[in-house]
Amino acid sequence: MIVDKKGSFELQLIVQRLRSHKHPAECCRRDQSAYFVSLQRVLMWLHCAAILDDPMECNRGERLAITLAKESINKNTNRSTTGKLEVDIFELLRDSEYEMGETMCQIMSKGVVAVLGPSASPASNSIISNICGEKEVPYVKVAPEDILKVHYPRFTTLDLRPTNTDISLAVAGLLTFFNSTTTCLICAQADCKYGLLNLEQLLRRFLISKETLSVRMLDDSQDPTPVLKEIRDDKTATIVVDANTTMSHIILERASELGMLSVYYTYIFTSLEFSLLQLDDVADQRVNIIGFSVFNKTHPFFQDFVISLNRSWQENCDHAPFAGIPLSSALFFDAVYTVVAAVQELNRSQNVGATQLSCKSSKIWEHGTSLMNYLRMVELEGLTGHIEFNSKGQRSNYALRIMQNSQDGLRQIGLWHSEDGLSMERTLPSINVTDTLFNTTLTITTILENPYVMLRQNHQDLEGNDRYEGFCVDMLKELADILKFKYRIRLVGDGHYGVPGANGTWTGMVGELISRKADLAVAGLTITAEREKVIDFSKPYMTLGISIMYRVHLGRRPGYFSFLDPFSPGVWLFMLLAYLAVSCVLFLVARLTPYEWYNPHPCIKGRCNLLINQYSLGNSFWFPVGGFMQQGSAIAPRALSTRCVSGVWWAFTLIIISSYTANLAAFLTVQRMEVPIESVDDLADQTAIEYGTMHGGSTMTFFQNSRYQTYQRMWNFMHSKQPSVFVKSTEEGIARVLKSNYAFLLESTMNEYYRQRNCNLTQIGGLLDTKGYGIGMPLGSVYRDEFDLAILKMQEDNRLEILKRKWWDGGKCPKEEDHRAKGLGMENIGGIFVVLVCGLLVAILMAVLEFVWMLRQTPGNEVRQGYLTCICFVSLYEAFQFPALTGEATLPPSVKPERNKAKDVPHIYLRVHIHIFFHL
Repeated sequence: MIVDKKGSFELQLIVQRLRSHKHPAECCRRDQSAYFVSLQRVLMWLHCAAILDDPMECNRGERLAITLAKESINKNTNRSTTGKLEVDIFELLRDSEYEMGETMCQIMSKGVVAVLGPSASPASNSIISNICGEKEVPYVKVAPEDILKVHYPRFTTLDLRPTNTDISLAVAGLLTFFNSTTTCLICAQADCKYGLLNLEQLLRRFLISKETLSVRMLDDSQDPTPVLKEIRDDKTATIVVDANTTMSHIILERASELGMLSVYYTYIFTSLEFSLLQLDDVADQRVNIIGFSVFNKTHPFFQDFVISLNRSWQENCDHAPFAGIPLSSALFFDAVYTVVAAVQELNRSQNVGATQLSCKSSKIWEHGTSLMNYLRMVELEGLTGHIEFNSKGQRSNYALRIMQNSQDGLRQIGLWHSEDGLSMERTLPSINVTDTLFNTTLTITTILENPYVMLRQNHQDLEGNDRYEGFCVDMLKELADILKFKYRIRLVGDGHYGVPGANGTWTGMVGELISRKADLAVAGLTITAEREKVIDFSKPYMTLGISIMYRVHLGRRPGYFSFLDPFSPGVWLFMLLAYLAVSCVLFLVARLTPYEWYNPHPCIKGRCNLLINQYSLGNSFWFPVGGFMQQGSAIAPRALSTRCVSGVWWAFTLIIISSYTANLAAFLTVQRMEVPIESVDDLADQTAIEYGTMHGGSTMTFFQNSRYQTYQRMWNFMHSKQPSVFVKSTEEGIARVLKSNYAFLLESTMNEYYRQRNCNLTQIGGLLDTKGYGIGMPLGSVYRDEFDLAILKMQEDNRLEILKRKWWDGGKCPKEEDHRAKGLGMENIGGIFVVLVCGLLVAILMAVLEFVWMLRQTPGNEVRQGYLTCICFVSLYEAFQFPALTGEATLPPSVKPERNKAKDVPHIYLRVHIHIFFHL
């Protein structure tokens, strides 16, 4: 090849400007025409060979790319000269080392300056690299790294495709940027370690930990469904797909069938042909799909290249629409320009001429080493971005564009540079969650629990959400009106709220959120730190705490003589003995002392020597009774001794009566407030009353994880108690409280609800803790902020309080206990009425007996048959004939004696007694 000095100097200036310019793409656009003019002067004859392993015109378009590159170069070459670029294309029908060896010998015999390709033949790439290395003919490789990794690659091999290590670093940067907690790598290759992704580099740069990354390979059937199901069950949110374009599309289709194309998942595809994925059918599902692209759309020939490929596709391929530019075709296009640019540089110092070589001889190409050196010095802008190589012949100083799917197609959200690393845009294109929720049907998992979610009485006749009612159902309706979404209520399968198992899996509603079987969990779901690690919660819509439910303690039923309870029977007995002793002592003292004997009528003649003593035996027993009852009597002690007895007795009765009064009030109060336990400490310090929680709930988890000594002791008791003290539902716990000596630990809101509907239930003590109910969502849910704002709005509008009153009020029991003193009923003091009635009856009986006794004192000869009856009726008749309200007791005429006869005295006295009784 002959190159004039003027052309060589112009090309040198172009190359220098390419190297020194800050924006090679702009430089390339300005100097494109100058570059082709320089080719006219420099290029006389350039012969290359390209090996294609895809002979179909309707596939990767590699043949067309080489033709376009060749025609573009030759078109800009002066037609008056005979120099031009020739690229011989060799088709590889199968990936065979023997056939590849035969083909390479044919290529060497023709005399070429470089060998290009193939794009997807690992075994052939190894043969090409070895033969080119032996003959020192440059080999520009467009295929991925070999599965059988060569630790010491040939100097003559040049990798135009980005290396696996760089792709691994880019993926690791994305995982770090998105703060992925769990990631799964799906490999469609036979060996993940040497597939499209360098797994070792990914593990080294994945900053979280190796345990958070799981690797799953597709089996021989190449069906990704089982692998995707395992990923869904493992609650993995970020999925890295290491597969070609065809398999990647199959994985997306299977993921869509499994419901894994949602906002909860992020897919990162390692294939550089991300633009070829058909994402139109998944864009509406708002799934986050990220991939890489190396295409430089600002290249001057890019649009013409796309149009040419599309036209060729339409002319030769009518079975499918044109998907986009295959990476291999763009790499072949850039490979041709790379070789031409290097040859131009080499021609500045020596004349490059191709030499025909034979596989049977040891002759090498004399310009091969020099051309390889110049190939490593090439810097230009191609269809795949900036083209530059390091000393190992690998692509360097280039960028991978981070692409994300959207409803408007792919958009660039960041850039990974081989020198500077990941650089994401300051504000990522965020999803408008309000628009996302609009008219979207969310799956709601819940559990039957009064009054949050209940079945209607006629639920058998209803369908869908109409079967349910309750606080949470009404709250869902309010949220749906605010956020404009639809929902479908589904009961949780195992009937649990959610607790972690021994193998780390969660049960209940929490488990369904983790596995993405539901979008929301709306129930009395308590916000706990342990649950926050695996799911997200909205702001609490209700504040509560753990409380103790126990049945109302009825105590001992008060009897009619409960007024005797303040004193024990022994005290009452000793009080009776004290009364008898005082009465006897008073009688004896009054008889012994001379000062208690006195003359009641000292002025009447004939009665001066009459002395009486007021403390007869009857009065001696009556006087202590009057003092004990604090009523006094007409008897006043006269002597110092009797006054001493009286004072001591009055002091005794004062203490006794005061003690009785105080003790009676205290006794009635204690009887009203009597409960076996008053606080959680009392409950923990005894074993007679069993206590427990609902199995699988947050209350059980609270005691299980508590470090407080009292709660730890309670957990040890509950955990070791047989039979088990844990219940399956709140209704079962309440039934156990009412039927046995059992205390139920549950949320205060549930306690309040059931206490208002069953007056035999009560709450013991205050709250053990403070927490809240929230709406559960899968980890990383984009709906969280929207639901937070909606709940805050409902709280500000007092709508949540209105709903709570609707479902909590209306019970038959008082809302709060009345702490005012309660009136005593007949069951408390009925006995004193019995005493009163009995006393009255005894008094009447005694009066009758006294009356009869007086009649018997009348002489027998004076008592005639019917005489007593006549006197009684006559006396009664005469008694009612005189005024009874005057207070005067004059004798009626029938009573006045006509003569003073001794025999008339008894019956006259009787008639006077009856008369005075009825008038006074």
